[in-house]
Amino acid sequence: MIRVVLADDQALLRAGIRALLDAEDDIEVVGEASDGAEAVALVRETEPDVVLMDIRMPGTDGLEATRRIAADEGLSGTRVVMLTTFDLDEYVFEAVRIGASGFLVKDTAPAELLRGVRAVASGDALLSPGVTRRLIGEFATRSRPHAAPAADRLGELTDREREVVALVGEGLNNEEIAQRLFLSPATAKTHVSRSMVKLHVRDRAQLVVLAYESGLVRPGWSQE
Repeated sequence: MIRVVLADDQALLRAGIRALLDAEDDIEVVGEASDGAEAVALVRETEPDVVLMDIRMPGTDGLEATRRIAADEGLSGTRVVMLTTFDLDEYVFEAVRIGASGFLVKDTAPAELLRGVRAVASGDALLSPGVTRRLIGEFATRSRPHAAPAADRLGELTDREREVVALVGEGLNNEEIAQRLFLSPATAKTHVSRSMVKLHVRDRAQLVVLAYESGLVRPGWSQE
């Protein structure tokens, strides 16, 4: 069972999402919050698998709440998905940088929202290739161009792992990486997992951010 917390200051939106999620046999909404501070307290109490977090809320906003959740070692199994009105939103990139596993726009189709919750709960980043290019490519270089510490960390990787991280940065999944590098999907997954361990990142979304911040991937390099 995937356990979910909803955090949004709009009660009507929360009610709609809750009805959708609770109708699924494998998803359970374990709590709702109307601001970031309440969300953090609720997450610490319930330890959900996924938090759907509004990026803009009064008082403690979604960014600060996500930062607190990501920094809490006791919540290492909890994944945060940001809810936003606009898909190209610089606050979303900052949220991914500090620990969110991806984002959904609030008018996302119900089927897409359900797929997103399940994907994040299984450990995937909720960043499609197109969104990765527009969002992270737009803001990573603007806010912290080719940060030296990020580039230095890549020295821990093998050549093959650097190739794999670059493809993760382009938004490719394990199957697509396997096809590009003529590997088995299991081998591609192993390279991704080892890279995450070496680079001390918690999920693929963080790996994407590091790929851009280090200069390993740059806007315009990705191929459709």
